[in-house]
Amino acid sequence: MTSRLVDVRARKDKILGITIDQYIKTVSPVSSMFLATEYNLELSPASIRNILAELEEDGYLTHPHTSAGRIPTQMGYRYYVDHLMDEIQLLEEEKQRIKAEVDQNSMELEELLDKTSRVLSDTTHYTSIISVDGWGNKVFCCGTSFIVDYPEYQDIKKIGNILTALDEKEQLLGIINQDLAKKINIYIGHEMACSEINSCSLVVSRYRSKEGTTGRLAVLGPTRMNYEHVVSAIDYLSHHLMEEIL
Repeated sequence: MTSRLVDVRARKDKILGITIDQYIKTVSPVSSMFLATEYNLELSPASIRNILAELEEDGYLTHPHTSAGRIPTQMGYRYYVDHLMDEIQLLEEEKQRIKAEVDQNSMELEELLDKTSRVLSDTTHYTSIISVDGWGNKVFCCGTSFIVDYPEYQDIKKIGNILTALDEKEQLLGIINQDLAKKINIYIGHEMACSEINSCSLVVSRYRSKEGTTGRLAVLGPTRMNYEHVVSAIDYLSHHLMEEIL
């Protein structure tokens, strides 16, 4: 790839990353004027507008008819997760709170996993799901009340579909419990092939206790979820379960 093409790709990646980060924070379309004003991109608003248009033509962004700003598509989120997302660490107070909540060696397994589910949901502000291999359809689920608070989920039918998928469990468990290609897998929207949750994303990791109990930790949220924070929380908790608790 020539130097010029690398520069063009780097500019597009930077603007796409900033646009998605901003949309995750605000749930508001992001305009070229905002990017030019708020970020030192060393590009004119017209150049930024052209890049946004190219990113939309490429399928990474789209725009509501009532706004000049752009919002990410599911394809845009996939590119962001695969190529642009930074690795972050949980804040120290978050780590200490997790340890304080789940460092109870006297707890039975069910109580421990129920508490872990609550901590994961409280940390991410999304719905947490924990499965245990060999326990059939039993799951530990917490944070379903967060669903009604997401600005993009004001459609009662959409909320009902998500709650139905969580309540019926089978299809969702089929996604969570399938073989994982990576340490932490992220499924975005239609990738889950489940119409009830095709406006959601699902982050899944394995866990294995010292005694051999295995299963999955998962977080379900809108496609606009804070992927960096969710991945960090799941990664920390899965290590914590395996190394310190059971």
